[in-house]
Amino acid sequence: MSEKRILIASLLKPINDTRMYEKLAVSLSKLPGVQVHVCGYEAPTPTNAPAAVSFHPAFRFSRLSFGRAKAQAAYYKLLQELQPDLVIACTHELLLASHLYCRQHNCKMVYDVQENFSLNIRAQDNYPPLLKQAMAFGLRNIEKGLSGHISHFLLAERSYAEELPFLGNRYTVIENKYKPAAGYTPPATPVMLQHDSLRLLYSGTIGRLYGIFEAIAVAEQLHQLQPHTTLTIIGYCADKATYQEVLQQVQHKPFISLIGGSRLVPHEQIIAAIEESNIGLLPYQPNESTFRCIPTKLYEYAAHALPMLVQHNPLWHAFLQQHQAGVSIDYIRPDSLQLLQKIRNLQFYEPGVPAGVFWESEETKLFQLIKGILT
Repeated sequence: MSEKRILIASLLKPINDTRMYEKLAVSLSKLPGVQVHVCGYEAPTPTNAPAAVSFHPAFRFSRLSFGRAKAQAAYYKLLQELQPDLVIACTHELLLASHLYCRQHNCKMVYDVQENFSLNIRAQDNYPPLLKQAMAFGLRNIEKGLSGHISHFLLAERSYAEELPFLGNRYTVIENKYKPAAGYTPPATPVMLQHDSLRLLYSGTIGRLYGIFEAIAVAEQLHQLQPHTTLTIIGYCADKATYQEVLQQVQHKPFISLIGGSRLVPHEQIIAAIEESNIGLLPYQPNESTFRCIPTKLYEYAAHALPMLVQHNPLWHAFLQQHQAGVSIDYIRPDSLQLLQKIRNLQFYEPGVPAGVFWESEETKLFQLIKGILT
C-alpha cells in the first residue's frame, strides 16, 4: 500500500476526543504507509500521540454563532491543503463540504455515525416543537441525499442499522468499547461491598436527559442512610442553565464533588475517577434517543469491574445480568433502603471482567474495512 492520508474530522468534538483520536486515529495509524490527520474543535494536543498522527485544531466558536458557519470554509480549506485519500466525517455538518472535495479529487468518504442526530433532535427537548421537526427533517434529507456518495458507514450503535434506512448494506458496526491505556491490568474479581464506604460516580456528559439530578437525589438518600457515602460528578455540561442548577444543588453538600462542569475533562482524568470509585451511576432518563443505545461508560465501568446502578432498560439489564455487573433501579422512585441492602449483599463480576467490552475487537473490524477502502 503506497502512502495514504486519512482525515478524521468533527465540527464540535475536540481533537483529543476519545472516539475520534484515541480509538479511530490511533488504531488507523498502525496501518503501514498511512498518515492520519485529526481535525476538530480546539483542545490540548495529546503529548503521547503516535508519529503518524497529526492534529488540526481548526474550530473555535460559540455553539450558536456565525463562527459555526465560517468553520465550514476553514474545513474545506484544510481539505485542499491536506489532499487526503480518505475522509472520515464524524458529524453530519461536514458531509457536504467533504462530498464537494471528494467529487473533485480522488478521495473516498466514510461517515462515522456516532449518533442518530435526527432522532435526537426530535426526541429531546432542546428546541421548540416546530423548529426541531424542521431541523430533524432537513438533517435527515442531507444524510439521505448524500448517502449514495458515501463509500461506507461506521455505526457506533447496532440499533442504527434499523433506524437509518439509507444505509443499505454499506455499514460496519464499530462500537464505543473501552480502549485501555498502557499499563492497564484487569481488576480483581468478584467485587463485594459489604463493608466499604460507598464512593458513587457520575461521569461523562452532565445533562438532564442523562439523569444528573436523579444521580444527586440517589446520592443524598444513600448518604442519609450511610453518612460516609460520597458522590463524584465528573464531566462537561454544555447547557449553562443546567450547570447553574447543578451548582445550586451541590452547594453546601461536602460529600458531593464536581469536577469539570463548565470545561471539558481529559478522558484519563475520568478513568482515574472510575478507578477511585466503587459504584457507577447510569441514571439515563427514558427517552427514545437513548433507549436502544449502549452508553460508553457502561463499557468503561465494566472494564474496571465497577458495580453499576442502572436505570431500568431491557438492553442494559440483560448486560448486567449476564456479567453480574450491577443492579437495575428506577431512579425516579428509588427504594434506597432496599437498594443499599442489595449493594451490601450482592457479589459482582463473579465471572470476571467481561471480555467483550474492549476496543480490540472493533479495531480488527476497522483495519479490515479501511484496508479494503484504501486499496
